[in-house]
Amino acid sequence: MAWIRAAFLADAASAEAFCDALLEAGALSASMEDADAGTPEEKPQFDEPGEENAAILWEHVRIVALFAENAPVDRLIEAAARTLRLPAAPAFTQDEVEEENWVARTQAQFAPIQISERLWIVPSWHESPDADALNLRIDPGMAFGTGAHPTTRLCLEWLERAHPERKSVLDYGCGSGILAIAAARLGATPVTGVDIDPNAIAAAARNAEKNAVAIDFRGLSTPLAGQYDLVLANILANPLRMLAPALCAHVRPGGSLALSGILLEQAAELAERYAHWIPLAVTGTREGWALLSGRKPAC
Repeated sequence: MAWIRAAFLADAASAEAFCDALLEAGALSASMEDADAGTPEEKPQFDEPGEENAAILWEHVRIVALFAENAPVDRLIEAAARTLRLPAAPAFTQDEVEEENWVARTQAQFAPIQISERLWIVPSWHESPDADALNLRIDPGMAFGTGAHPTTRLCLEWLERAHPERKSVLDYGCGSGILAIAAARLGATPVTGVDIDPNAIAAAARNAEKNAVAIDFRGLSTPLAGQYDLVLANILANPLRMLAPALCAHVRPGGSLALSGILLEQAAELAERYAHWIPLAVTGTREGWALLSGRKPAC
């Protein structure tokens, strides 16, 4: 079975409505992308929940729509254009998309990743390149965290430098559980992981079982009390701003806090937000992302 993929340029202000009209007309899917991607004019989008400009798109938008193999693509695009009361349907290109084994293709995107001399992240469907290394078996499922993202790597590198052996660890926003599992495999105890997403909690629990570690994964409905030697939060800048009092309260005096999911240009403002409780500094950067970390005063 094959599908037909059509692509065309659209006005940024009406692109989202055009996608909706395409779906109503019979498209199987419709998405927007930066028409300038791969050029000097490319504009990456880093908006987060709570940002005032979160709805702003690129200046030049390309719409990509998928249709059934025998669909009358030209008539469906024309119908969508009429719904928007456009004077004419846009010119478009089209090609065939062959059926693929999407599971295999998705898995092929995630290869084993070496974090350090002794630490590897190995997807559950791969063989380990180094059987003698400390191999973390991770299947992300519907949760964030394969080890490939720069912020995850920054946190893993920090965690190893923090020597978590026999220390208590809190992974706030645990996603797939990769940081909590790494802490446990590196000798931390006890380890707690918290996430707002039930899918993340389920994925993290499965990954902990694969790695034969005992971790207390919980949702936000379960009260979290107590303080920890090490607290990590790899989320986004806006949630980290709001969580500052709570996260700092969970760090014991003399303990350490590490934050990531932060763009380098956001680091100074976020460090200022936390300065009332814990002095933080940029202690790692990778591909435009930063890691803030610091030690809570002992008294």
